[in-house]
Amino acid sequence: MTDKPRLDAQAFEQLHAQHADPWHYHTRWYEKRKRALTLAMLTRERYRRAFEPGCSIGVLSAALATRCDALWIQDVSDSAVARALQTLEDQPHVSITQGAIPEQWPPGSFDLIVISEVGYYMSPDALETLCERIETSLSDDGELLACHWRHPIDGSDLEACSVHEYLDRRLGWFRHGHYEDSDTLIDLWQRTSSPVASRQECGHDDRT
Repeated sequence: MTDKPRLDAQAFEQLHAQHADPWHYHTRWYEKRKRALTLAMLTRERYRRAFEPGCSIGVLSAALATRCDALWIQDVSDSAVARALQTLEDQPHVSITQGAIPEQWPPGSFDLIVISEVGYYMSPDALETLCERIETSLSDDGELLACHWRHPIDGSDLEACSVHEYLDRRLGWFRHGHYEDSDTLIDLWQRTSSPVASRQECGHDDRT
């Protein structure tokens, strides 16, 4: 089988330079619905420090910012980063940088890492390195959320199912949440069992 030409940083920069909203985040119902599903999968009302690589123009980032004390976002495209800066200019607790995962990874620990629509653009070797970065930087009580489009991706040898299956097998963590339909696949992993159940067992019921 001949490998498909892999999308690189230059391709993403060209896409963002030519289109203000290349994936129609603001107008496409799939994107709006996916954001709502992504936020609903998160088990906590707030997170201490989160990381979202592949942030594009920062639309999901703006929603995540309302749930985080600190949020670090990153994209490989300079044009995407510039638009994300505009989107989040009134959010001082959000840090925005240019870089590609898994090579460029922010320092410190996170209790939420969101891998949204980026896993299938990576090579198998890069996915392995990604898992190593996640293992190192996710806190003991942290959560990993992955969300991907289920249809074939131009310029990619991987699909949503293969990416999520790799993450599940390689990390071996507890899968707290799973959602799928004909278009979308979302999984939420934790190192341990449900934090909601754990808080209730300790007398810290979020409903009170």
